[in-house]
Amino acid sequence: MSGTGTGVAGHVVVIGAGIAGLAAAHRLLQRGARVTVVEATDRVGGKLLPGDVAGVRVDLGAESLLARRPEAVALAREVGLADRLQPPATATASLWTRGALRPMPKGHVMGVPGTASALSGVLSDEGLARIEHDADLPRTEVGEDVAVGEYVAARLGREVVDRLVEPLLGGVYAGDAYHLSLRMAVPQLFQAARTHTSLTQAVREIQARAAANQQSGPVFMGVRGGVGSLPLAVADSVRSRGGEIVTGTPVTELRREPGGGWRVAAGDRLLHADGVVLAVPAPAAARLLAGESPQAAAELHTIEYASMALVTLAYRRADTRLPDGSGFLVPPIDGHTIKASTFASNKWGWIAEQDPDTVVLRTSVGRHGETEILGRGDDELVEVSRQDLKEAVGLDAAPLQTRVTRWDGGLPQYPVGHHARVARIRAHVAALPGLAVCGAQYDGVGVPACIASAYAAVDQLGGDLEGVQELTAHPVQSLHGGAGE
Repeated sequence: MSGTGTGVAGHVVVIGAGIAGLAAAHRLLQRGARVTVVEATDRVGGKLLPGDVAGVRVDLGAESLLARRPEAVALAREVGLADRLQPPATATASLWTRGALRPMPKGHVMGVPGTASALSGVLSDEGLARIEHDADLPRTEVGEDVAVGEYVAARLGREVVDRLVEPLLGGVYAGDAYHLSLRMAVPQLFQAARTHTSLTQAVREIQARAAANQQSGPVFMGVRGGVGSLPLAVADSVRSRGGEIVTGTPVTELRREPGGGWRVAAGDRLLHADGVVLAVPAPAAARLLAGESPQAAAELHTIEYASMALVTLAYRRADTRLPDGSGFLVPPIDGHTIKASTFASNKWGWIAEQDPDTVVLRTSVGRHGETEILGRGDDELVEVSRQDLKEAVGLDAAPLQTRVTRWDGGLPQYPVGHHARVARIRAHVAALPGLAVCGAQYDGVGVPACIASAYAAVDQLGGDLEGVQELTAHPVQSLHGGAGE
């Protein structure tokens, strides 16, 4: 391979047609490469999946794009979706905790408040009083990394973690705040923790900087017809530019050619490539790299994934009386089965407009380490969702139709030390000319993070390592933390 980041020579095979692989293919074609995308499953898009329930088009996977980073919204515009970008109709969410739906607090960074009063109504009096002790505590050393829950609990008490940080992080990673890396999951808090003694003071400074920057526009963006439309539009653009996309074709071997370049065995085809972008989850990447880089494969094998399921339910509007707002999060400590519910017809105007007489909402179940609930049948998951919805918002009607979408091994986990693991993987991969990796397991799980990872991989193939180095040094926060709100 040759280039300086502005051009990529020859034929590049992209393995994996999730949003990262498709974004990489799109950028490669812009840079002048010939591109073949190979996907093991029978569709493109990965965890972005459009579908329908009761005749209403919805997302059955990720439903929104973080708009405070540019990559996802910019790509949507590039592939012809500019007129379909749409912010949420409402961004007012709640917490179902301590027996009631309570307004989601404002003025926090990923659930960490700048003042105790910011969490009034969510925490007990004892929990609020504990936050005030932060100013009197000695410095908490975080070293090279620390668990989010461990650090925040040490400064502000466990109730902040259990009632607010945990459900916010759980919505992104389906993980456990007491194991998730502060450096990876909330990088701005990690940097603040290294330079501040008081956590609440650090949060206030982050909020002040955000206010000074005066970021305008919506925090999140959706797509009319579903975020699942984005990978389909990118795939269409790739094809229109001459790229080939082959689905239903697992790659079984990835080998370096003696004279340079790569040999890719995909189904009954043997592809010869000048470069390869490996845009598949960690287990698949580990299998394909085992022969050429046992060290990278060993590191990839250690990345764990969480499974979860989404239950989408459609009701007659006449049978429902949902609260205002976009939905609610559920702290695990409250002992309920669902971890969140989105009132999709409230949140997205394009869903409500399709059929004004139908209301769509969805719940999510399953976290890292929770295997029992996901072992239940679809009907049982619908039933426990309905039970929790009845208790939370009084919804007792029979749904018109339901759909259960299971994402087995869908969300990579970022435990303490993940940052160092990614750096080691990238170092091993860098020793293999013409190879780059991208995807949710490296720099952030959100759609913009995956796209940024893809672009950095393309730059790497062109000889420009700046993007990879920047992402490794500064992971992408995958959820807006509420600073300045």
